[in-house]
Amino acid sequence: MHAATIVDGRIEWQERPDPVPGTGEVLVAVRAAGLNAADLLQRAGRYPAPPGSPADVPGLEVAGEVVALGPGAVRFEEGDRVMAVVGGGAQAERLVVHERHLVPIPDGVEWAVAGGFPEAFTTAHDALFTQAGLAMGERVCVHGAAGGVGTAGVQLAVAAGAEVVATVRDASRRDAVATLGATVVDPEGFGDHGPFDLVLELIGGDNLGADLAALAPGGRITVIGVGAGAKVEVNLLALMAARGRIHGSTLRARSLEDKAAAARAVERHVIPLLGSGRITVPIDATFPLHEVEAAYEHFAAGGKFGKVVLLSDA
Repeated sequence: MHAATIVDGRIEWQERPDPVPGTGEVLVAVRAAGLNAADLLQRAGRYPAPPGSPADVPGLEVAGEVVALGPGAVRFEEGDRVMAVVGGGAQAERLVVHERHLVPIPDGVEWAVAGGFPEAFTTAHDALFTQAGLAMGERVCVHGAAGGVGTAGVQLAVAAGAEVVATVRDASRRDAVATLGATVVDPEGFGDHGPFDLVLELIGGDNLGADLAALAPGGRITVIGVGAGAKVEVNLLALMAARGRIHGSTLRARSLEDKAAAARAVERHVIPLLGSGRITVPIDATFPLHEVEAAYEHFAAGGKFGKVVLLSDA
C-alpha cells in the first residue's frame, strides 16, 4: 500500500507495508480521510501521535470498506462501510482500526461526507453533550463556526433545540454558516448576543475573558481549540459570580474504552441524524489521496467553509 508519510516537515506519498489486523481489529480499505489542524501540527513536529499509532503517517478520521477481520472481530463483515476517529494513520490506502471505534456509514452518504464526519462530529458531540451537558432550549455560542468542528457543533446544538449564536471572522462565510440554523455574528462584540448557557470555544486565547463575561448563571465553557493561543489570564471573580465552569477536552490520546464510549454515543445519537439528512458535512474541497501535500497547503491557507477531504484513487 501507499501512505502519506511525514519526511523532514513535508508530506510524501510513499510505499509502506500492508497492515495486519490483530485481535478485535478490522482492516479498512480507505475511501476518504478528512484533514484537521492536528495533521498540520504533526507534519511540523509539534503534535506527536499517541502510542500505538504510526508516528509518521497522519490522519485522525477515516471512512472506508472492511476488507479483513482480525481474530475475535465480530461487529462488522467484509464489505461493510464504516468510519472512525483514529489516533493516526488514516491518510493511507489501508488502515487497521479496533472494531469498537468504528461506526456504520448510513446508506446514501457519500464517501467525502463520511470522510469528514468522524472527528468533527465526535469532537463536537462529546464537548457539547458528554462534557458540558447541553440541554434543550439553552443558548449556545460556537466560536470559529465555519470550520469542520464548528459546523458540526452548530448543527448538533440546533438539532437539540438550542438557540445558537455562531462567530465567524470572515464575512464572506457568514451566510453559509447561517444556513445551518445559527445567528451568525462578528467575533467582536459577540457577548452582546448573550448571555450564554454554553460556549464552545474553538479559538482560545483572549476569547476566554469575553466568554466569561458573557456566561449566564451556571454557564459552561468547553475548550476544544486554542489556535489563538493556549495561555490566558482568567478573572476568577467573574467565574465565581457566574457560578460557571471551564473545562477542556481532546479525543486523540484517550484510552480504547473512552474512545469506544464516544463512538457508541455518536452511533446512537448522531448517525440517525446523518442518515435522515438532518445534519451533513459541508465540504470545502476534495483531493486525491496521492495529492495529499496539495491538500495540506489548501487547508493551511484558511478561508474554508467545512472540511477538506482526501479521496481514494480506487
